[in-house]
Amino acid sequence: MKVDIAVIPTAGHGTRMRPATRSVPKALLPVVDRPAIQWIVEEAMRAGVGEVVVIVNEGVDDLLYGHFEGMEGLDALEGFEGIELTWVVQEEALGLGHAVLQSRSVVGDRPFFVLLGDNLVVPGDDPLGMMAASSGGRSVMCLRPVDDEGLEKYGVIVPGRQLSPRLWEMAGAVEKPGAEAAPSRLGFVGRYLFTPEIFGILDGLEPGYGGEIQLTDGIDALARTRGCLGWEAESDLLDVGTPSAYLEAVTRLGIWHPKTRHGYRRYLADLLDRL
Repeated sequence: MKVDIAVIPTAGHGTRMRPATRSVPKALLPVVDRPAIQWIVEEAMRAGVGEVVVIVNEGVDDLLYGHFEGMEGLDALEGFEGIELTWVVQEEALGLGHAVLQSRSVVGDRPFFVLLGDNLVVPGDDPLGMMAASSGGRSVMCLRPVDDEGLEKYGVIVPGRQLSPRLWEMAGAVEKPGAEAAPSRLGFVGRYLFTPEIFGILDGLEPGYGGEIQLTDGIDALARTRGCLGWEAESDLLDVGTPSAYLEAVTRLGIWHPKTRHGYRRYLADLLDRL
């Protein structure tokens, strides 16, 4: 499936990263040499995306816009020539499903990726291309096995038929079921490929877990009515939503980055020798 547009919801308040996010949106927290959101836009571009819709909180849209398009302009960022960014304000924080729904007027009837702003990938471990190649015209969710703690934090699939070692037909989905009620250990990890049918489903949803419009409930309805797939990624995404995970992400990408990898590896090795 050809996918040329992506949606990045960034409208969370970043409460798990306080006090850093009291004045700086979590999407602009630096990871090595660029803010988190730039890593995510670059990931979408590597998958062939030419248009990105960023869902933002009211009041922080100017800050995000300023990074990409203020002062010197978007063309001043290396490799960003030709990419189109559209900024959509989510006026009320009504859940991830509601945030995705805000992109409807821009996306229209096209298939689209959703990349969550808390998660980064190491370039080269990108799941989006494999998801698109596995689609066959259906929506595809990126999956990873999760532990008992993860079953309290993530949506998981109700598995159907296994089509290949990494590809599943989905029979449904459950938001944060917990270990005792979980229908599987395959959880959503922040990357999705949707056909436009998801918009009509999200538009008709009642509030679910936590009183919010849950994207997982939309996926459940999509799986039960039109069918969708789950693709199990080989590598975990990097979480930048908590302090400890943020440090791990900076370390992993600092080791990967061509400009920092050699010196940073030496520093870490020397540090571990002294501890």
